[in-house]
Amino acid sequence: MATAKKKSPRLASGRKRARQDIKLNAQNSALRSKYRTTVKNVEKAVLAKDLDLAKTSFFIMQSTVDSIAEKGIFHKNKAARDKSRLASKVKAMSTSMNKGS
Repeated sequence: MATAKKKSPRLASGRKRARQDIKLNAQNSALRSKYRTTVKNVEKAVLAKDLDLAKTSFFIMQSTVDSIAEKGIFHKNKAARDKSRLASKVKAMSTSMNKGS
C-alpha cells in the first residue's frame, strides 16, 4: 500500500509552521543523537575498564545531558536517571580498581 501524500497547509501561517517544524525536527534529532553518543562513550569506557576515559567521558556526558534536558528534548527525570546509572557504574569501576591495586 502506498503512503498517502501529505497535504500542504493552505494558510501562509500554516506553511511557515511546516517549514519551522522541519528545521526544529532536524535540530532535535541532532541533539538526541549527541545525547545517545555521549552516553554510549561512557558505557564503552566502562566496558573497556578504562577509568580515566570513563571519568572524562562521564564529565562531558553530564553537561551534555543537562543542557539537552533543559531544552526539553528528553525529560529531566530521564536525564537524571541516565546520569545516576552511569555514575554508579563509573564509581563501581573505580572502587574495584582501587581494591585490585
